[in-house]
Amino acid sequence: MSTPYSEVVETARNYYNSEDADNFYFHIWGGEDIHIGLYRHADEAIATASRRTIERMAGIAAPITPQTRVLDIGSGFGGAARYLAASFGCTVTCLNLSEKENARNRAMNRDQGLDGRIAVRDGSFESIPLGDASVDLVWSQDAILHSGERDRVVTEVARVLRPGGHFVFTDPMQADDCPSGVLQPVLERIHLSTLGSFAFYRQAAARHGLEEVEIVDLTDQLPVHYARVGAVLEASREQLAGKVSTDYVTRMKTGLEHWVEAGRAGYLSWGIMHFRKRAD
Repeated sequence: MSTPYSEVVETARNYYNSEDADNFYFHIWGGEDIHIGLYRHADEAIATASRRTIERMAGIAAPITPQTRVLDIGSGFGGAARYLAASFGCTVTCLNLSEKENARNRAMNRDQGLDGRIAVRDGSFESIPLGDASVDLVWSQDAILHSGERDRVVTEVARVLRPGGHFVFTDPMQADDCPSGVLQPVLERIHLSTLGSFAFYRQAAARHGLEEVEIVDLTDQLPVHYARVGAVLEASREQLAGKVSTDYVTRMKTGLEHWVEAGRAGYLSWGIMHFRKRAD
């Protein structure tokens, strides 16, 4: 059957729809929030650190009001959407390519009484199914790396943002001065040929009418997070029996180690980026 998604995005969709990935991210990576956390100490709970990232981003995106229309691209299980809707009374559209994750998202929205404020849509951020200038805030956490056409994603974000609207996001990236070839073990594990960078997003934003407001470099948190996920994964092997295959756990451990090594070597970057659509 043909797919409307690009090859790279379809690869990510198939991965996140797998039983192994779905159970790993839900049970190990943080449950509602499956993104990089902000840690106060290296053995802090992943869910606590991940929720702190959302709180930090919300502060950067402020003010968020009941009138704010939010679009979360690559929304995962929807933890950020529920936090924003519950905390500020805003409406959120979640756009995500994994039908399994979206099903969990919808169920948690219903359970928490937030399904009236949150709409969950299957789809890709390379072709956002919303009208021009239809949202006030585009939000994304650690998702755009899965596109092989990141400039196109920024184009779509700029299109759907109203003039003066904000784009607040994070993404695991390569360092601006990353030597050629050193990230191959990381890239092979996630089936990508490149990563973005702070410089790339600055340039892409400028091309598409988005002005830089603030970039908060939090690169030091990236290897801390991947090391913490690896430690929790190792400690949870028995708990995962029957939910996640042994082969997946072994490959994930190796992949996490590559991220930690590359991060500690200074080859990777991560942080919160904030751009605003020019009003002219």
